[in-house]
Amino acid sequence: MIQSLGEAMSWFERELGWGVPPTELRHLCGRIGELYAALITNGQMATEVNQKGYDVVSGDGEKISVKTTAMMGSGGHVNFNSNTLEIVDRIIILRVNTEEMQVETLLNSTTSETMELVGPEKNGKRPLALSRLTKTPKDKANIKPIKEVEFQGYTIRELETGTIEVELNGELVSPVKPELRKLAKILNVSLLNSNGNFLNTRQLGSQLIKTIKENNK
Repeated sequence: MIQSLGEAMSWFERELGWGVPPTELRHLCGRIGELYAALITNGQMATEVNQKGYDVVSGDGEKISVKTTAMMGSGGHVNFNSNTLEIVDRIIILRVNTEEMQVETLLNSTTSETMELVGPEKNGKRPLALSRLTKTPKDKANIKPIKEVEFQGYTIRELETGTIEVELNGELVSPVKPELRKLAKILNVSLLNSNGNFLNTRQLGSQLIKTIKENNK
């Protein structure tokens, strides 16, 4: 599942590099969200294609509806089907941050809690404005780090999902990319790949971890 998520993220980034707008990659974006949700809930994908009402079954047996967006900022909304909400236990709303190529959790709540945020029904759909989610910090998912290095008060981690975390003196840093670029300058690590394009957060973080490990040796 981790490998599939990494491959999906790489393909998503490749499409963006070709100039395809994120809004045209809904299916791929949705697949990334489902894989990520299954991973953070220790669950599995729904057993049927286009499973009615839910996308993931958690390790605890919860039926989860996953909504994934690539829209940055607080605009836009997601819709819920009023007819199938009764069979869903939990709702997870994710955003693929196209600036840093990371998956962010906007909401991870029970269906009853989520319904307190949605608008009135219209044509069988109930909308939830993203502006009601993006202003509220969410609990960090319990995803294990697979690599970790320390350098001049910084701690850089690569998580199982490929996400890069940076701490400075014990405090999480956000956004991550500017700090990684500062460290790249100190360590003389190029910000460009072999094609002359800027490395994204995942690529740059991975390269910095590799460089720091080599320097420590």
